[in-house]
Amino acid sequence: QVQLVESGGGLVQAGGSLRLSCAASGNIFSINAMGWYRQAPGKQRELVAGDRSGNTPVYAGSVKGRFTISRDKAKNTVYLQMNSLKPEDTAVYYCYARIASTSRLVYDYWGQGTQVTVSS
Repeated sequence: QVQLVESGGGLVQAGGSLRLSCAASGNIFSINAMGWYRQAPGKQRELVAGDRSGNTPVYAGSVKGRFTISRDKAKNTVYLQMNSLKPEDTAVYYCYARIASTSRLVYDYWGQGTQVTVSS
């Protein structure tokens, strides 16, 4: 009944920018946290940026200063602005949300993933 839909991935040259979007929809009572993870081939999925409601955002050290997470709470949407992209940023990016449904049960949800490829 709740789903996350991602968009905004693509191919970009090193130094370029992309903006990822993730919209949550369904029987949402509240969103406790939203964030972005990424997974490169052969590597573990890692947290890129997280926004837990009531706390300041957190970032992976490798993206700090280049990426910015933001939320439009009215639209149940989270964004990831990615600037100064590097080839090592190449990965599938996944949106994450911890959501209480209208039944007030809390579950973790994942977006479908969007490919970000940065060429050198």
